[in-house]
Amino acid sequence: MRGARKRLCSALLVAYGLFSLYAAYSVFLRPRRPSALRPSQRDRRGPRALPGFLDSVALGNEEWNPWEGDEKNELVASQQRYEASLQIIKNARSHLEQTSLTVQIWGKAAIGLYLWQHIFEGHLEPADVTAQWREGSQKAGKTYFSFITGPAVVPGYFSVETENVVLVLNGREAAKIAFATQWLQYAQTLIQTRKIRRVAVVLLGNEQCSNEWIQPYLKRNGGFVNLLFVTYDYALVNEEDIFQWPLGVATYRNFPVVGPSWSMLRDPRPYLCNFLGTVYKNSSRETLMEILKQDEFNKLCWIAARDQWQPQETNESFKIYQDALLQSDLTLCPVGINTECYRIYEACSYGSLPVVEDVMTPGDCGNSSVCHSAPLQLLKTMGAPFIFINNWKELPAVLEKEKKKTLQDKIERRKKLIEWYQNFKASMRLKFINTLESSFLSSYKG
Repeated sequence: MRGARKRLCSALLVAYGLFSLYAAYSVFLRPRRPSALRPSQRDRRGPRALPGFLDSVALGNEEWNPWEGDEKNELVASQQRYEASLQIIKNARSHLEQTSLTVQIWGKAAIGLYLWQHIFEGHLEPADVTAQWREGSQKAGKTYFSFITGPAVVPGYFSVETENVVLVLNGREAAKIAFATQWLQYAQTLIQTRKIRRVAVVLLGNEQCSNEWIQPYLKRNGGFVNLLFVTYDYALVNEEDIFQWPLGVATYRNFPVVGPSWSMLRDPRPYLCNFLGTVYKNSSRETLMEILKQDEFNKLCWIAARDQWQPQETNESFKIYQDALLQSDLTLCPVGINTECYRIYEACSYGSLPVVEDVMTPGDCGNSSVCHSAPLQLLKTMGAPFIFINNWKELPAVLEKEKKKTLQDKIERRKKLIEWYQNFKASMRLKFINTLESSFLSSYKG
């Protein structure tokens, strides 16, 4: 019985092997007859009577092609690749047509981070704030912007990638001005050697608006700087080639980009107001502290005063400061060396309404008797919804009024403040882009 089964199995294997050899011969070695013309290739001049019959004859005469399906699929895939490549080319051409300007921003002052991360909402790689080299890029308007910053960005040791440069500098004090001058001289050399053609400067100006040192570099005075964006109420701002720029937040202390949250907008805040800062002798801040030391206000407000300014924050002190902003309905902003301070913008970031001492500080900044909106001309022009006071003796009345506000009143005010601040940054971004494009592109045509 077992022998019969073995013989039967052997016979089946032999038959299967013969059939396989014949199939292989038919597919690979047997000569092929020309395929009948397909319906699309037939003579289209005659009548198409009995289409079903003719189609069946043609199909009957055609020889089977085992690769026909693969050939069709490859043809379709090839066509799709071609169309995709064509679309990429069209998109690239459209991008080049829409991008009329390329600008490289050299961030050599902390205010550059406010420009790039807070106003442009741009990102930097690497994210590590201590990195020696950080960069980012984005397209805005008709312009492609690239941004570089960090200690490794040194004159002559990085690639100048465009004819148009924005140089971000610090001109607050003598040592900073000396450093800024080196960069301006480097840019001037690049202009003379035709490696770049147009330069704009974003300047952290002197707090008393003593910015005479940069005047000779302006094109209007025979220099090469096309545009100047400068902080504080600089008297020479003309909205033609010199523009006022916001001070912004203290990015040199790594103040972050803050996004609004549900709790920030709607949670009750335990403090009516806050003031964490330095109290300078013989300043209005001493008056402020005398008022806040009264028992009632001392309990209502978060107060932490110090006698000396501290340029650097510890993680702990920075966390305390952020918490004070987030947990206070009002942030008190007394004048320092200048009326405009980082605290104003940082309070806006957390929806804590700035109470600003609206007083001109000594120096060469805009004269309030000549310009009715000075000080803080830029913020007032943009409709800042702050509380402006002329004397801290007005504060008790402000706090009494604040105590009567409902949570819903405060929620609506926070929404209004945060929305205004977002619109303010968007407006500054648009103004910056439009000003660059108007100036730089017109010089192309000229």
